[in-house]
Amino acid sequence: MAPQSQDEPAETEAGADDPRLPATGWAVLGMLSFEQELSGYDIKKWADWSLKLFYWSPSFSQIYGELKRLEKHGYVTSRTVMQDDVRGKRVYAITDAGREAVRTWARTAPVEVPVLKHGVLLRVWLGHLTEPERLREIVAEHRDNSERRRAEAAVDAGAAHEETAWAYPEIALKWAERYHAAERDLAEQMLRDLDELTASGRATEPVPLPADSPSLAPRLPGTPSGPNDKD
Repeated sequence: MAPQSQDEPAETEAGADDPRLPATGWAVLGMLSFEQELSGYDIKKWADWSLKLFYWSPSFSQIYGELKRLEKHGYVTSRTVMQDDVRGKRVYAITDAGREAVRTWARTAPVEVPVLKHGVLLRVWLGHLTEPERLREIVAEHRDNSERRRAEAAVDAGAAHEETAWAYPEIALKWAERYHAAERDLAEQMLRDLDELTASGRATEPVPLPADSPSLAPRLPGTPSGPNDKD
């Protein structure tokens, strides 16, 4: 299975009037396409509720950065709504130009191969550097995390079913539920593979560092320097 990387895709420097957007910009604009005025905080909540289960959830700074970019291009408008006599919040709404832009992107953008950056698999690949039991703990934790994500996606898909406007997000969330279930099952199979490796006698303990080898662990501030460290 290939989860989408949480790294923002690289983008070239564009001029102020260049309408090209990174994927996060299209995601933010897409959330506004459901025809509700949203604050940056609202967008973050929606992203944490839905997008994080199959894409990723941008930070507040990224969301506000994209909203500023979208407003510059005329894709959104903003206004301040007073919450009481003192406090106000800025809310954003999609424009006709923004709706047409995100519609064009959704219909015509190239179908990209998802980027697989699986940290747990990288650690298994480097298993000869880790004690077999510790490696098993890492995979078991990934299995449990995947099951929690699967359950969360199932709940959110059920909530989306109650809103007609969220019919397509419901389908995406159902996919997320199946994906995380598959990740859970793959992790369970990997645990069996690790057990078989141990039973075969091929599992190895990591070679210990020589006693006089300098520690590779990061030194905490205030701890003594090594003999070769210079101020």
